[in-house]
Amino acid sequence: MAKFKIKRDDVVVVTAGKHKGKTGRVLRVVRDANRVVVERVNLVKRQVKAQGERAGGTVEKEAPLHISNVALWNQQEGRPMRVGWKVLEDGRKVRFDKKTGTVID
Repeated sequence: MAKFKIKRDDVVVVTAGKHKGKTGRVLRVVRDANRVVVERVNLVKRQVKAQGERAGGTVEKEAPLHISNVALWNQQEGRPMRVGWKVLEDGRKVRFDKKTGTVID
Protein backbone atom coordinates (compact mmCIF):
# COMPACT_ATOMS: atom_id res chain seq x y z
CA MET A 1 0.00 0.00 0.00
CA ALA A 2 1.32 3.44 -0.91
CA LYS A 3 2.32 5.90 1.80
CA PHE A 4 0.53 9.17 1.07
CA LYS A 5 2.23 12.50 1.62
CA ILE A 6 -1.07 14.19 2.48
CA LYS A 7 -2.74 13.56 5.84
CA ARG A 8 -5.96 14.54 7.56
CA ASP A 9 -6.07 18.22 8.73
CA ASP A 10 -3.41 19.30 6.19
CA VAL A 11 -4.20 22.44 4.21
CA VAL A 12 -4.12 21.65 0.48
CA VAL A 13 -4.67 23.47 -2.81
CA VAL A 14 -6.44 21.92 -5.81
CA THR A 15 -4.01 21.84 -8.76
CA ALA A 16 -6.24 20.49 -11.54
CA GLY A 17 -9.87 20.29 -12.58
CA LYS A 18 -12.97 22.40 -12.11
CA HIS A 19 -11.94 23.56 -8.61
CA LYS A 20 -8.34 24.48 -9.49
CA GLY A 21 -6.91 27.10 -7.12
CA LYS A 22 -9.25 26.47 -4.19
CA THR A 23 -7.70 25.69 -0.82
CA GLY A 24 -9.12 23.79 2.12
CA ARG A 25 -8.44 21.44 4.98
CA VAL A 26 -8.38 17.69 4.35
CA LEU A 27 -11.31 16.09 6.16
CA ARG A 28 -10.68 12.48 5.14
CA VAL A 29 -8.19 10.38 3.17
CA VAL A 30 -9.79 7.48 1.29
CA ARG A 31 -6.79 5.16 0.98
CA ASP A 32 -8.49 2.42 -1.05
CA ALA A 33 -9.49 4.82 -3.85
CA ASN A 34 -6.46 7.20 -3.65
CA ARG A 35 -8.77 10.11 -2.90
CA VAL A 36 -9.11 12.94 -0.38
CA VAL A 37 -12.14 14.89 0.83
CA VAL A 38 -11.36 18.62 1.12
CA GLU A 39 -13.46 21.00 3.21
CA ARG A 40 -15.81 23.21 1.10
CA VAL A 41 -14.34 21.97 -2.22
CA ASN A 42 -16.12 19.81 -4.84
CA LEU A 43 -19.54 20.25 -3.25
CA VAL A 44 -22.38 18.08 -4.54
CA LYS A 45 -26.07 18.07 -3.66
CA ARG A 46 -27.69 14.89 -2.38
CA GLN A 47 -31.28 14.15 -1.42
CA VAL A 48 -31.61 12.40 1.95
CA LYS A 49 -34.51 10.87 3.80
CA ALA A 50 -35.39 11.95 7.30
CA GLN A 51 -33.75 9.80 9.98
CA GLY A 52 -34.55 10.32 13.64
CA GLU A 53 -34.12 13.99 14.51
CA ARG A 54 -32.56 14.89 11.14
CA ALA A 55 -34.98 16.38 8.63
CA GLY A 56 -35.04 15.13 5.07
CA GLY A 57 -34.32 17.23 2.01
CA THR A 58 -31.38 18.37 -0.05
CA VAL A 59 -27.96 18.54 1.62
CA GLU A 60 -24.67 19.79 0.23
CA LYS A 61 -21.60 17.72 1.00
CA GLU A 62 -18.03 17.32 -0.19
CA ALA A 63 -17.20 14.69 -2.80
CA PRO A 64 -13.73 13.10 -2.94
CA LEU A 65 -10.97 14.39 -5.25
CA HIS A 66 -8.13 12.26 -6.59
CA ILE A 67 -5.03 12.73 -4.43
CA SER A 68 -2.91 13.58 -7.49
CA ASN A 69 -5.02 16.71 -8.05
CA VAL A 70 -4.11 18.33 -4.72
CA ALA A 71 -0.85 19.65 -3.28
CA LEU A 72 0.15 20.63 0.23
CA TRP A 73 -0.19 24.40 0.74
CA ASN A 74 2.58 26.49 2.32
CA GLN A 75 0.67 29.23 4.14
CA GLN A 76 3.74 31.33 5.03
CA GLU A 77 4.94 31.63 1.41
CA GLY A 78 1.54 31.24 -0.27
CA ARG A 79 2.57 28.47 -2.65
CA PRO A 80 2.00 24.75 -3.19
CA MET A 81 4.70 22.46 -1.80
CA ARG A 82 6.35 19.42 -3.27
CA VAL A 83 6.75 16.99 -0.40
CA GLY A 84 9.35 14.30 0.22
CA TRP A 85 10.29 11.89 2.98
CA LYS A 86 13.50 11.80 4.99
CA VAL A 87 14.73 10.06 8.10
CA LEU A 88 16.15 12.27 10.86
CA GLU A 89 19.16 11.41 13.02
CA ASP A 90 16.89 10.21 15.84
CA GLY A 91 15.25 7.70 13.45
CA ARG A 92 11.95 9.52 12.84
CA LYS A 93 10.58 9.53 9.28
CA VAL A 94 9.22 13.01 8.49
CA ARG A 95 7.82 14.97 5.56
CA PHE A 96 9.79 17.92 4.23
CA ASP A 97 9.42 20.70 1.64
CA LYS A 98 11.61 19.84 -1.33
CA LYS A 99 12.24 23.50 -2.23
CA THR A 100 13.36 24.83 1.17
CA GLY A 101 14.19 21.60 3.01
CA THR A 102 12.09 22.55 6.05
CA VAL A 103 10.48 19.73 8.02
CA ILE A 104 6.66 19.76 7.93
CA ASP A 105 5.83 17.30 10.73
